[in-house]
Amino acid sequence: MPMNRVQFQPGVSMPEFFERYGTEEKCVAALTALRWPQGFRCPRCDLPAHYIVSHGSRRLFQCRGCRHQASLTAGTVLDNTKLPLRTWFLAMFLISQDKTGLSSLALMRHLGTSYRTAWLIHHKLMAALAEHDSHEPLSGNVQLDDAYLGGERPGVGGRGSPNKVPIVAAVQTNDLGRPLRLKVSPVSTFSREAIAHWARANLLPGTDVRSDGLACFGGVIDAGCAHSYVVVAARKPRELPQFTWVNTILGNLKTMIHGAHKAFKFGKYAQQYLGAFAYRFNSRLDLAELMRNLLGHAALTAPTRERQIRGVAESHD
Repeated sequence: MPMNRVQFQPGVSMPEFFERYGTEEKCVAALTALRWPQGFRCPRCDLPAHYIVSHGSRRLFQCRGCRHQASLTAGTVLDNTKLPLRTWFLAMFLISQDKTGLSSLALMRHLGTSYRTAWLIHHKLMAALAEHDSHEPLSGNVQLDDAYLGGERPGVGGRGSPNKVPIVAAVQTNDLGRPLRLKVSPVSTFSREAIAHWARANLLPGTDVRSDGLACFGGVIDAGCAHSYVVVAARKPRELPQFTWVNTILGNLKTMIHGAHKAFKFGKYAQQYLGAFAYRFNSRLDLAELMRNLLGHAALTAPTRERQIRGVAESHD
């Protein structure tokens, strides 16, 4: 069997990571270059002239014109952090290079932080990945399927179970049938209206969608897409080459959840976990670039507050 070059690509090794980002000064330099590639400019008056003001270990950029002070992390995913930048960079390295997913508990042990801190870092970075990936819809040929997260607690079985969260998975393929990009999203319900709403956000008009004929998938037509279907009936996945990649990806998703995370509150946090899973798949051809991209997203994405992530109730994964 020939080597799978995607699976065996080197990515960023641990020695390479520490060579580039192993000290606080290297992390400061990297984040500064990402935030202000042409040099610092005051966010208030846009003047480049500034000097550095130190408050203990915290450094602020103070504009020489209007005297406005800006920190390196203000307005980023790292906003208001009290952690060293090297802790955040290590978290980004671990999350980006772990193909099978990384739990917050494992991240806690790697970072040497409390569980709550690791959980927040994890969710903030996953939210940044999901947010970035949400702006790139699929097009061309797309395989579409439905699935559920959860349902392991006792209760009503099947589609009526209150413990299950409905999701849709869509894989864009090329002319040779190979996967290009992925979308995996929670939906409110499997109705034509819900699928139409999802399709408008995730598919370009004119996309050629193929499904198993579930009635709700007709909603893609309402979003301006073409729709054809194959009746699955009692046939096994191996008998349905039309859905090879969407079935494979759903299997990988379930393996990741049961392996790395065991479980999480699917109804509250599915968007982050699924968005990050899709982002990693869509960036799978260049693991080294995935690391650089995550650093860029962290530097340029607006902060997500703890209350936004948690909502009303507390959670653990």
